[in-house]
Amino acid sequence: MFTLVAILEDFGYMARMAYMLDRVFRAFGLHGASVMPFIIAGGIAGGCAIPGVMATRTLRSPKEKLATLLTLPYMACGAKLPVFLLLVGVFFPENPARTMFLLTLAGWAAALLMARLMRSTIIRGESTPFVMELPPYRVPTLRSVVTHCWERTWMYLKKAGTVLVAVSILIWASMTFPTLDPEQAAPLETQIAALQEKVDALPEGDEARTPLEEELAAVQATLAEESLQHSWAGRLGMAIEPLTKPVGFDWRTDVALIGGIAAKEAIVSTLGTAYSLGEQDPEEATSLAERLAQGDGVVPHALRAAVLPVLRGPRGHPSGGGQLGLGCVQHDIQHRVCVRCGGGSL
Repeated sequence: MFTLVAILEDFGYMARMAYMLDRVFRAFGLHGASVMPFIIAGGIAGGCAIPGVMATRTLRSPKEKLATLLTLPYMACGAKLPVFLLLVGVFFPENPARTMFLLTLAGWAAALLMARLMRSTIIRGESTPFVMELPPYRVPTLRSVVTHCWERTWMYLKKAGTVLVAVSILIWASMTFPTLDPEQAAPLETQIAALQEKVDALPEGDEARTPLEEELAAVQATLAEESLQHSWAGRLGMAIEPLTKPVGFDWRTDVALIGGIAAKEAIVSTLGTAYSLGEQDPEEATSLAERLAQGDGVVPHALRAAVLPVLRGPRGHPSGGGQLGLGCVQHDIQHRVCVRCGGGSL
């Protein structure tokens, strides 16, 4: 991503893109230069909000920069795509491309409308006149691209990387501790040990191994579910279940959303553990998809589950890299509280 940004800058395309879209973005209280951060953050599905945040440094107005920073997380970044692919592939198999396109548009609509709302209320101010020198088209040099990439990568690792690692460790600890009581785990562990001995006693390729391996995987998944339910994250998920039950979420979904604070990719694997399905590959979560499709109110629930990641920031921040632009950690927290309250009513 950093490489593509550097190449576009050196080519001279970014300035021209801002010039062409300035009038459109001005209607929402933003500057034409805000378009590139939006695109990098996932306006074209698959981006990342952190390079998008770093791209806001070109904005001169602090208010337009803040409005851009706080609305970047609405874009469909690469961390949200595994969740979207799972839900769209299961619940909307007849129109997967159209549904993904609509989710991307929903991200754009949410970002622009929220920007307009903030610029009309808490971040009031006049729009900055568009004054920008259009650089000549030129082929970027290898040295220039490498230098820009190194500077931005080091800045990311030094600033945002520390925040992400700390948040990830906290989420992991909350989903791991306290461990399941030995008396509760003993029957399942005994059953796992017995099944493992039977499996090991049979030669490879023996047909009798298949049902035993399936039974062993099921018992291991049950143990993982009980351990997760016993953890701090599981207890928190069950505590907030009465609040999220009206929108169709149970404690398993709540725990998955808690895990998604650190990284959206964790939602799929956490759901697999919570539903006693074992570890799930975000790219091939077939068993989880089948399990989710068995509930009542499937399509409304899928819509809510798909829209909520749109309204949530990526990787535990909207601006872990926002410190690079405005140092807006306080605004980050306030934004998350507003988004959680708004997302919970969908």
